[in-house]
Amino acid sequence: MDIIGKKYFYFALSLLVVIPGFISILLFGLNLSIDFTGGSRIALSFQETVNAENVSAIRKILTEQKVKVTTIEKSNNLVFIRTSTIDEKENNKFLEELSKKYVVKENSFETIGPTIGAETTANAIKAVIVASILIVLYITWAFRKVPKPASSFKFGVCAIIALIHDVLVVVGIFAILGHFFNVEVDSLFLTAVLTIIGFSVHDTIVVFDRIRENLIKTGGMSFAKIVNDSILQTLDRSLNTSLTVILVLLALLLFGGESIRWFVVALLIGITVGTYSSIFIASPLLVIWEEWSRERIKIK
Repeated sequence: MDIIGKKYFYFALSLLVVIPGFISILLFGLNLSIDFTGGSRIALSFQETVNAENVSAIRKILTEQKVKVTTIEKSNNLVFIRTSTIDEKENNKFLEELSKKYVVKENSFETIGPTIGAETTANAIKAVIVASILIVLYITWAFRKVPKPASSFKFGVCAIIALIHDVLVVVGIFAILGHFFNVEVDSLFLTAVLTIIGFSVHDTIVVFDRIRENLIKTGGMSFAKIVNDSILQTLDRSLNTSLTVILVLLALLLFGGESIRWFVVALLIGITVGTYSSIFIASPLLVIWEEWSRERIKIK
């Protein structure tokens, strides 16, 4: 199986996903939840099982009060509502109107200011930047004994490029889902992205470590051949590791409930793409960069 020989096909396949997602990010942005924009959360319990009529009545009352409804989710006799920021007075008015039609009890009411969302976003961006720098430094140090002319720094940079690829795919897909299906991005999404980053780098390092071992053992072989053999030697391990995680996530998606559904979807996409990028993006990029460097040395 010649993975390195077909590297441009795999790059093109990635671009088919990354480019539409990137365009969606630029055009639509992400559909940010209350965690980022600020707003109010209301949890209600009805005497009877909640149906479409109840949801429609809730939406109508809030609309009449000129309150923007972000989402309304139902589960048995429970309803979870997210709206633009409302005060206690407006909330009481809403409950009063709703109580005229149904026997309903408010379980919780909270308002979150947009500054929380801004802090969360800033901290997440800082975390990603710091993590990326530390990953490059760690891989550069860990692979410092890689035989020359191969460079440990290249290993680190290629791992980060694959990581950025994974994040772009996930964020791009959620930009599309947010625009066309009203899927929101919340603080759990940030948790999913940071988890994906860790998993992606872990998988990439497994492949890179085998490349390093084979460079020491078979130094006379072409770099592309060594990388291709290393990928094939670690392919079963990478796929089996990812498959076990994916099976758990599928079970969570089926039985985990509404509140974590999109968190699980983000992890499913990210871990699948992370496995792909470790095999078909990071290693081929390393080959291209290394061969280009060696050609430059020959020319000089």
